Amino acid sequence: MISYSFKNTYFLLVFLFFFSLISCGQSKSSKLQVQQVAALEILPGAQQTNLYLKLIASKNVAVVANQTSVIFKSQKRKKKIENRIENINYTHLVDSLLSLKINVSKVFSPEHGFRGNADAGEKVIDGIDAKTGIPIVSLYGSNKKPTKEQLNGIDVVIFDIQDVGVRFYTYLSTLHYVMEACAEQEIPVIVLDRPNPNGQYIDGPTLELEHTSFVGMHPIPVVYGMTIGEYAQMINGEHWLKNNVKCNLTIIPLKNYIHSKFYSIPIKPSPNLPNDKAINLYPSLCFFEGTNVSVGRGTEKQFQIFGSPYLKSKDLNFCFTPKPNAGAKHPMHENIECCGFDLSNIENLHKIDVSYLIEAYSLTEDKSKFFNNFFTKLAGTTKLQKQLENNNSAEEIYLSWKPKIEEFKKVRQKYLLYQ
Repeated sequence: MISYSFKNTYFLLVFLFFFSLISCGQSKSSKLQVQQVAALEILPGAQQTNLYLKLIASKNVAVVANQTSVIFKSQKRKKKIENRIENINYTHLVDSLLSLKINVSKVFSPEHGFRGNADAGEKVIDGIDAKTGIPIVSLYGSNKKPTKEQLNGIDVVIFDIQDVGVRFYTYLSTLHYVMEACAEQEIPVIVLDRPNPNGQYIDGPTLELEHTSFVGMHPIPVVYGMTIGEYAQMINGEHWLKNNVKCNLTIIPLKNYIHSKFYSIPIKPSPNLPNDKAINLYPSLCFFEGTNVSVGRGTEKQFQIFGSPYLKSKDLNFCFTPKPNAGAKHPMHENIECCGFDLSNIENLHKIDVSYLIEAYSLTEDKSKFFNNFFTKLAGTTKLQKQLENNNSAEEIYLSWKPKIEEFKKVRQKYLLYQ
């Protein structure tokens, strides 16, 4: 018995030794692969034309698109126009498909419109695209979900919009309604995937279903760490579509993308997210849209500053005055001086920074007027407002988010397409 036990122990130790060597090698190899991918140029799904042109040839195609729906040139091509040289970096997806003899018969436009110049929350009307003559149907006007009549005669729908990876950015809701409408009419949907500029982390309160709205339709944290294609798979897989319908869904994947890889959006995704800093700060500062604090709409530093006329200005040395501009025809506190904070030069965040909310609330003299009804819709819960009113610390607030975040991560894992 002793000899038998010794032999088994010996062979077990030998096995574990060699297994550890193999695992170590695999780990190093995996890390090397990740490093190699990180060094390559990211190619959005729209670039992978060989993967989707065959799916739409000879069909009536509708495209859900805005100004970010483009095909980038791998190299800058120079074109001579009236004795000057112009660099052409991309073509719009619709223009590209038409040049390839694809029958694009309709465009559906989300919040901010097809050309991306409407204010946040501004009704977008139907129309005709001046360049192509194609009918444009608004999904941010009289209806947010395509109707049966609007989909009549359509064989396939392409969804191609640059998202920013934040729950209350309404393109997620547009995706949901497009998938639902197409599922009901048995029309396939092709999602051309694009990178998530906030894809490196998961954070924030998880939406409670009683607070569902167009700025939050699903039980996910504010920052969810998925691409639009991965998220489409989760909508389908978690049966979030009405009456448990399921969309015939195809994802055209990104090439050379991993979630930890930083991505700079070359075309601003909406009028008030003008640069990488604004996109990085958006998950933390958008909560202010549910308060009496301005996030810089009506300035040139939208979502990079915050302030209001109601903060104790003697404690602050940064002030700004919102005025009408592109994307903010009538900004909050128009023509009124607001004092607060300039965050435009801080290091990039890798979590939601709730300290900004805590600071602004503490500096507000009349706290009864700080919140409005939109705050709970953005937070997806009543708890965050109560925590601020109860003077909970940032750490206490973060800890309250953690259990639901861990639950979400397990769900998310099932739908990931990238490391």
